[in-house]
Amino acid sequence: QVQLVESGGGLVQAGGSLRLSCAASGRTLSNYVIGWFRQAPGKEREPVMAIRCNSGNTYVEPSAKGRFTASSDNAKNTAYLQMNSLKPEDTAIYYCAAKWESKFIGSFDDYNYWGQGTQVTVSS
Repeated sequence: QVQLVESGGGLVQAGGSLRLSCAASGRTLSNYVIGWFRQAPGKEREPVMAIRCNSGNTYVEPSAKGRFTASSDNAKNTAYLQMNSLKPEDTAIYYCAAKWESKFIGSFDDYNYWGQGTQVTVSS
């Protein structure tokens, strides 16, 4: 079983950048796909990106394309979400989640392990 802890959220002005971290413990990150999700107030949780940590292959939702980048440092057992050109509508709690590396990277309803989330607030 893998445990996940997100960090790096905060308050940023529109157009700014943040890098979220997802630190894994209990298992080697390279055995997993890490998905990034967000949930805005009053809205359902939605997927943002996913990365297969043993290959670096990523899957990007349209809302994040061109602005967000996922990466992983397997030596540090940590995945990252680099968010650039942030907009007020990116304001949400951001979560990372993990599923076994053999699963399809483009599906987002089959994650087994979740972090506690980190708040991102983008001011206009």
